[in-house]
Amino acid sequence: MTIEQFSPGLILIVGAAFVPLLSGYLRSAYMLLLPVLCGWQMLQLTPGEYGTVEVFDYTLIMLRVDKLSLIFGYIFTIASFLSVLYALHMKDTVQQVAGMAYAGAAICAAFTGDLISLFVFWELTAITSVFLIWAVRTERAFRTGMRYLVIQVGSGVLLLSGALLIVGETGSITFGHIGIDSLGGKLILLSFGIKAAFPLLHNWLQDAYPEATVTGTVFLSSFTTKLAIYALARGFPGTEMLIWVGATMTAFPIFFAVIENDLRRVLAYSLNNQLGFMVVGIGIGTELALNGAASHAFAHILYKSLLFMSMGAVLFRTGTVNGSELGGLYKSMPWSTGFCIIGAASISGFPLFSGFVTKSMILTAAADEGHWITWTVLLFASAGVFHHSGIKIPYFAFFAHDSGKRVKEAPINMLVAMGLTSFLCIFIGVNPAPLYAILPYPVDYVPYTTAHVITMLQLLAFAALAFAVLNRYGFYPPELRSTNLDTDWIYRRLIPRTVSAFLRSLVEARNELRRWRAALLMYILDRVFHYHGPRGVLARTWAISGAALWVMVLLGGYLLVYYL
Repeated sequence: MTIEQFSPGLILIVGAAFVPLLSGYLRSAYMLLLPVLCGWQMLQLTPGEYGTVEVFDYTLIMLRVDKLSLIFGYIFTIASFLSVLYALHMKDTVQQVAGMAYAGAAICAAFTGDLISLFVFWELTAITSVFLIWAVRTERAFRTGMRYLVIQVGSGVLLLSGALLIVGETGSITFGHIGIDSLGGKLILLSFGIKAAFPLLHNWLQDAYPEATVTGTVFLSSFTTKLAIYALARGFPGTEMLIWVGATMTAFPIFFAVIENDLRRVLAYSLNNQLGFMVVGIGIGTELALNGAASHAFAHILYKSLLFMSMGAVLFRTGTVNGSELGGLYKSMPWSTGFCIIGAASISGFPLFSGFVTKSMILTAAADEGHWITWTVLLFASAGVFHHSGIKIPYFAFFAHDSGKRVKEAPINMLVAMGLTSFLCIFIGVNPAPLYAILPYPVDYVPYTTAHVITMLQLLAFAALAFAVLNRYGFYPPELRSTNLDTDWIYRRLIPRTVSAFLRSLVEARNELRRWRAALLMYILDRVFHYHGPRGVLARTWAISGAALWVMVLLGGYLLVYYL
């Protein structure tokens, strides 16, 4: 095999091993070079299957190239470059190696053509990414990382179980359309759903991402959930239940994000909201809908990274991202403020920004197929995301009340990374043709029609008016020093308390058994002492005459029995 037939992600995985051997500017240049080499190799790829390996009569396909894998490969590579650039000021070798290997594993997973190889890289993304949480090096981060790892590895176990069942049924490990007709397909869908943060399976996202390091959160926001979106688009397009799952995903995070104080948790909820749009597109399954899901994943990685970058810059300079402790930072961090507003406009779907030209494809596909209830929910969710990410994030971080914090602007490498990401968000919004050209199916869609533009502007205008009125008259939920739990209350509160109560009952039962055992032992000893002790019945002194009498009685009785 030639070098072009190896998965491009291996460049990042193997290259990560040599990062600790370098230092200073040489290490920084090397880390920036790795994504460039990865992208260069990706541009040389032609459609087909390469890097096949025979293992136990099964064919592993390490490199399958088609339009679906390429678009995710492109954006993963771009995200890895921007994330590395954003993290250049950071000298933590653990984060640098973990982040690079994590990105490489996601790229390799996007190009695999079989379920076993997918499982290997699926688990590698979990193992490498958890170090971006543990790198905070606190007890809280350790506990969060353990919860995250258990859930992510559990997703991989479900994937492997489903794959084994499918192999047993079909004899093939090819990763293509799977469907939910078989038990194996259902298990794999559940595995993908965990990583895609389906409702009730989503809390690992809000739990883990805000606890990661400043730069680690940027890496995390780019790969794990979007890899799941790719897997769903590959294995379950047109699965109708995903329409309702995705619609639910778009709606419920809005209510939690509005009352959340930690602004990185707000972004985690909005990430869940945006994933819902992609899941709806996959569920609809038409060419337009799948193009919308893929393009929205592409745009989402960029603007979500930009928002996490801006909040990371705030955290880096002020030491907090709680809305109750921020405000007025536009005075000392004007560049970060501007980049944050661009990210907010993109995620909100403003015309001339990336979110508008991708999200509208999914809305149009839903309307074309007659899913009017879903279309209404998506419209509501679009207004909601403008509330909590488009307005709340920049308003409470950089404006609102003046917190009095006067800090330095973000480091230059952070600003350059945010600037490049902002440029891409605007470029895609102004000129979507290059993005449309690399989508999985031919695109016959024009985003900038009068109806699309007016509808979105009206929606955003009324959402902004609602925020202004609610905030002006004190009805908007205030930023409070608090941690909000939703269904993660089950495993962060209910299960630990239940287990703790069960263990306490076991300890109490053990102590009670010990008490009864001691009481029984004392009773037995007391009886033995009563009969055999120095003053016991069997130890009393008997008169010789009495003893002789009893001997005669016993002997007489024996003789009587003998002769009779």
